[in-house]
Amino acid sequence: MATDDAPPLYLQIAEQLAQLIRNGTLARGEKLPSVRELARQHGVAQTTVVQAYHWLEDARLITARPRSGFFVAARPVSLPEPSTPRPMRRPREVSVDWLGQRILGRNQPVDMISYSGGTPGPELFNPDRVRRAVVRAAQRHRNLLCTYPGSSGHEDARRALARYAVSLGCSLDPENIVITGGCMDSIVLCLRAVTQPGDVVALESPTHFSFLEVLQGLHLKALEIPTHPRNGLSLDALQLALDTQPVKAVMVVPTLSNPLGSCMPQAERRRLVQMAARYDMAVIEDAIYNDLVEVDEMRRTVKSYDTTGHVMLCDSFSKTLAPGLRLGWLEAGRWADKLRAIKDLQAGGQSAVLELALADLITQAGHAAAMRQLRAAVAARMDEVRHVIAAHFPQGTRVSDPPGGLLLWLELPRALDSVQLHEACLAQQILIAPGTVFSASGRFRNCLRIGVGGDWTPAHLQALRTVGDMACQMLQSGAPRKAA
Repeated sequence: MATDDAPPLYLQIAEQLAQLIRNGTLARGEKLPSVRELARQHGVAQTTVVQAYHWLEDARLITARPRSGFFVAARPVSLPEPSTPRPMRRPREVSVDWLGQRILGRNQPVDMISYSGGTPGPELFNPDRVRRAVVRAAQRHRNLLCTYPGSSGHEDARRALARYAVSLGCSLDPENIVITGGCMDSIVLCLRAVTQPGDVVALESPTHFSFLEVLQGLHLKALEIPTHPRNGLSLDALQLALDTQPVKAVMVVPTLSNPLGSCMPQAERRRLVQMAARYDMAVIEDAIYNDLVEVDEMRRTVKSYDTTGHVMLCDSFSKTLAPGLRLGWLEAGRWADKLRAIKDLQAGGQSAVLELALADLITQAGHAAAMRQLRAAVAARMDEVRHVIAAHFPQGTRVSDPPGGLLLWLELPRALDSVQLHEACLAQQILIAPGTVFSASGRFRNCLRIGVGGDWTPAHLQALRTVGDMACQMLQSGAPRKAA
């Protein structure tokens, strides 16, 4: 199978240093080796090292001091992390209002500066790499263009996905993998297989807006479980919910949850599997952001600990390869047969040619390098955004610090109303997502989600400064906060 060229030497060196900086091996303020010394260590020309250092400077990971050399840059002023919400006493009917659909929907004005994006923009993908894979698949399997596809997906694509799943810690039988029309399509299929209208589904709080849309569409009740900004879903709170509520399923994003960016520790992932087996309950795991996490250990899924088939794993590559392929996949555990029957009735299969193009992409030798490049580019963007927040947002603002991904969760001083801030920003052609759209209960009114996806430009940083300045002005003016 054809492979893409490896990244240039300067970028390989830069990525190695970036990883050492982000995991703390190279401390903030620490002096880096001289250009001559690093060139000798890597056996490259000094100009290559200079290029690497310039890339790290652009990423704001290092700074140059005249006549002194290069140093690891100081991070923005340390910001406290957001607080963990209180548990909800009872499940709620979900009623998604117009605000969330306007903010996080697909139809947004082209001249709007938006922070609603949780998907990398086209400039962070490699469209030529995707195009070549699609062309190869169409040329090699042109007969499939004139044949109805199987509902579970092409056999070769399912085998490729099983090989990919090893990087998630899973050993999956290709026969049990089902290819779908995207990660949300996978989640809907899983919910339909394990619930009936009126059932209770536990999920993180705050949670992904699209999860709320899905629960509303399926007439399911939401029971929000407190979620820590670093460690994810509180299993103690979930335990209490399981003891007091008829929970049929748990929806969870253990790695880089949306919107908090939290990552559940591995011991907690194992504990969640044990709880699922004890209560004979489905765990629907969304692994869509796993390839964007900077810590390799956090890519291991909850599914990797599952021995009883209670975990249903859902994933796609829309955040890392090509949203336009519109392909996802799942492994449904003990509900595999029921889910296949639902899929046969609901949608049938996807384009086998696109499935084989995806298989090509994820098995190429250059795929891991492409993911490293993407993580480095996104991390640089996130560092810039945190710097702006520290400098321009009101004192007392709390900010998440996820180990990767494209989302930040901001908790503003309680006197601030993020819905009012949203309306004020709209007048400036700036779109922000207030915290209320990430809960079925209207909570988080003093919170924001900032996404660094989409078509990111230098204007985004300037607009974010404007958002922070407006928040400060609202706080100083004492604008009354509306009741939740």
